Amino acid sequence: MFRTSLICALLIIVPGTTHAEETLSAADRTFFETKIRPVLVNQCYECHSAESGAAEGGLRLDTHSAVLEGGGRGPAVVPGKPEESWLLTSIAHGDADLKMPPKKPQLSAEVIADFSRWIAMGAPDPRVDDMTPGGQAWETVDGDFWAYQPPKAAEPPKVDDATWSRSWIDPFILARLEEEKLSPSPEAEPSVLLRRVYFDLIGLPPSPEELDRFVKRIEADGIETALAAVVDGLLDSPRFGERWGRHWLDVARFGESSGTEANISFPYAWRYRDYVIDRVNEDLPFNQFLTEQIAGDLLPYENNAQRAQLLIATGFLALGPKNLDATDERQFQADVIDEQIDTVSRAVLANSIACARCHDHKFEPFSMEDYYALAGIFKSTKTFYGTAVSPANRIGGEPLKLPEVEGQKILHQSLPQKKVEQYQQQLAELKAEKAQMDAAQKARFSGKKPEKAFSLQDALRNFWTTGRVVGELNKVSDSGAALPLTMGVLDAEQVVDAPIHQRGDINKPGEVVPRRFPHVLRIDGQEIPTDQSGRLELAQWLTDPRNPLTARVLVNRVWHHLLGAGLVSTIDNFGSTGEPPSHGELLDTLAVRFVDGGWSLKQLVREIVLSRAYRQASDYREEAFQLDPENRLLWRVSKRRLEAEAIRDAMLAVSGEIDFNRPDGSLVGRVIGDRPISLIGLDKRLPADLDGGTHRSVYLPIIRDRLPDVLDLFDFAEPSLVTGDRETTNVPTQALYLLNSPFVQARAAALATRLQAEQPSAEQRAKQAFLLCFSRQPDREELARSVEFLTQVSSASPGDPENPSPILVRFCQALLCTGEFRNLD
Repeated sequence: MFRTSLICALLIIVPGTTHAEETLSAADRTFFETKIRPVLVNQCYECHSAESGAAEGGLRLDTHSAVLEGGGRGPAVVPGKPEESWLLTSIAHGDADLKMPPKKPQLSAEVIADFSRWIAMGAPDPRVDDMTPGGQAWETVDGDFWAYQPPKAAEPPKVDDATWSRSWIDPFILARLEEEKLSPSPEAEPSVLLRRVYFDLIGLPPSPEELDRFVKRIEADGIETALAAVVDGLLDSPRFGERWGRHWLDVARFGESSGTEANISFPYAWRYRDYVIDRVNEDLPFNQFLTEQIAGDLLPYENNAQRAQLLIATGFLALGPKNLDATDERQFQADVIDEQIDTVSRAVLANSIACARCHDHKFEPFSMEDYYALAGIFKSTKTFYGTAVSPANRIGGEPLKLPEVEGQKILHQSLPQKKVEQYQQQLAELKAEKAQMDAAQKARFSGKKPEKAFSLQDALRNFWTTGRVVGELNKVSDSGAALPLTMGVLDAEQVVDAPIHQRGDINKPGEVVPRRFPHVLRIDGQEIPTDQSGRLELAQWLTDPRNPLTARVLVNRVWHHLLGAGLVSTIDNFGSTGEPPSHGELLDTLAVRFVDGGWSLKQLVREIVLSRAYRQASDYREEAFQLDPENRLLWRVSKRRLEAEAIRDAMLAVSGEIDFNRPDGSLVGRVIGDRPISLIGLDKRLPADLDGGTHRSVYLPIIRDRLPDVLDLFDFAEPSLVTGDRETTNVPTQALYLLNSPFVQARAAALATRLQAEQPSAEQRAKQAFLLCFSRQPDREELARSVEFLTQVSSASPGDPENPSPILVRFCQALLCTGEFRNLD
C-alpha cells in the first residue's frame, strides 16, 4: 500500500511556476533576437515594413501584430502551427507561386529550421510595441535609466524591530516588510536550514552525521556560531567550485559541440570547464576572473603553467555555437563576432548590444555605431575552436596550442613519426594539386585550354582530404607527440576597425567605426591602442568600479541562486524591458561592498547565507501571500526545486556511490573526438543516455541538442544561450524518468544495499533512509507505514548484503522519486 500510494502520487503532476507566464522568457527573447529578427530585417523589411514604405501583398513583418494579422493570404504566422504558417511555406519554397525572398537564393536549411522552431514555440516576439501607429520606433531609454547610474552604498535603514537583524543586509529587508505591515517568517528548523545551506553551497545533501553535529553545535554554542562554522567549511570544500562553477558555465553558454545542423563536437572544451571550477575554488577575484576570460592571452605570466591557464580561460569567447556547414566564410566570421558581442554583453552587463547589429537598439541606448565599434575588437581577434574540415564541416578551425606543462592531460593519441611524415607528404601533394586546379580555373576564365582537366568531385576530394590531413597534423608535433590543445583566442595578425553593415548585411559595408565602448557607458580615460585588438581594454572597462552594471549583475545572480529570485527578477535583463529592483538600495550596497571587498565571490555568498533573511522558514502564510504572492518583499524563503545536477548528485550521495575524483576530460574528448554528433549513436562505448557514471554531474558531456537524459528532462540551461536563470517545469516525462530510468533504479538498488548492510531492522532502515534522503526523521505515521511495507511476508530476504530485498529497493526508489527529495524546504 505504501509503495502504491507514493508511486501514484508521483504521477499527479501539479503545474509548476514558469518564468514566462505573462512576458517572454529570456530564452524566447534571445532566440527571436538572434535567429529571427536579423533574417526579417535583412530579407523581408525591404518589401514588408513601415520603414521602407512598402507592404506588398498587404503584409508587413516589422511588428508582432502585423505578422499575426498577415496580408491578403491571411495570417503570416499561426503560433504553434508551422504547417499552417504561410511565411514558413514561402521561405521554404513550399508553394510554386510563392517563393520568398523573390529573385534571391532560397534561405538556408538552418534558417528555415529556425523559423519552424520559432513558430512551434508559439512565435514569441518582443516587438509588440516596437512601432507606433505612425511607424516610428519608440524612443529608447537614455543614460538616466537606473541601471546606467553608478551604484551608491546606503546605510542600513532604521527599523522598528532592532532585535531581528543579524547582518547589515537584514534591515534593508525588514524595513520594506514593516512598510507593508508584514513581519518576517520565523527561522527555519535546523535540519531544514542545514539541508538548504548544503545544497546552495555545494549542491549535495548533508549526511546524518553532519546533521547530528550541527544540532549539537547549536545546543552548545548557538545558531550563529554553528552556522558560520558550517558555511566556512563548505566554502573551503572543493565541492563549492563544482557547484558555483556550474552557475557560471550556464552564463558562459558552455557546450561541447558546435550546435546547428552540422553539430561537430568540440574535443577540447572540457579544459575551460575545469578552469572555471578551479578558479572559483581559488576565489579568484571576479574582476580578474572576467579579465582572464576576455583577454587572458594578453596578460603577463610567470611560467608555462600560468600561460596555459590564461589561454584556456579565453575559451569563454570560443565556446559558442557555430554554423560550421556555412558556405560563406565572411558571413561565418561575422556571425562568430556577433555571438561573441552578444555573449559578453549579456553575461557581464545583462544587456544585449548585439540587438544593434541591424538597427539601433529599439529599447536601449545602444546604436549601430556602438555595435560595430565593438565588432572591430573581435574582428581583430582570431578564434581557435579545433574542428577539422570534413564533409559535415566546411569551416575548419585550428585548435590553440598550449605551452607544455608537466602532468598536463592530453586525451588524443600520439602518432608514429613515420605516419606524421606520410601525412606531411600527402599534404604537400594535395597543395600541389590545388595549385594545378587554380591554374586550370584561371585558364578557363581567360579562354585557354587548361593543361589538365579537373571535375567538381576532384575539387571536393582535395578540399575534404586536405582538411582531414591538416586536422591530424594539428594534433601532434613533427615527431608525432600529442600536443596539449585547447579552445581560445589570440589577437589577429592584423588589427582593424569594422565598417557598419547596412541592415547587418556583410555585402553592404558603410562607414568604418573606430573601436571603442558603447557611448552610454563610456568611462573617461579609457582608450583602445592601435596595435592590439582592444580586448584587454574591454575587460578593464567591464571591470572598472565605475562601470554601473557589472557588479550589480553579478551580486544579483548570487542573490538569485541563494534566495530563489533576484533583487532584479529579470536576471539576464537589466534593460528597460526588464524589471526594476525590489530593493534598490540593497542591490547597490551589495555591489559596492563586493567591489570594495576585493570582488570575492565566497565572501559575498557568506554574507548572504549568514543573514537572518536567508535563514527564514519557507512556510506558507495566508496574509503575507495575499499581499505579496511572488514574495518580492522576502517575507519568507521561497521553496525551490533542485536543479537537474543536484537531483542526480543527491541520488549518488545518498546511495554512497558518488565519485569525487575529477574524470579525465569528458566523454567528448575521450571517446567522441571531433566527429559529428549525429554519429555518436553508433558508438558502443557510449551509454545510451550519455550518463551511467558516478562522477558529479558537472562532468557530464554537454553536447548541444543531445544532452544526457537527466539534464534534458529537468530544465538544464540551453547551452547555446547565456542563462543566468533556468526555467523550472513540472511535467509527466520527469515522473516517467524517475520511475523507469536505469540510472535511478541503480541508485535505488545501491541505497537499499547500503541500508541493508548498515541497519539490521526494518524500523532502523526506514529511519536511516529518511535521514539520508530528507535530512529528517519520519513522523509516526510515515514510520508505521514504512515498517508495514518493508515487513510484508513476500519481502523475506536471504540476507545477502549484495542482493538487497526487492521490497527494500522499491521503497528506496519511492523515496528518491518524491517531491521532498527534489525540492528545498
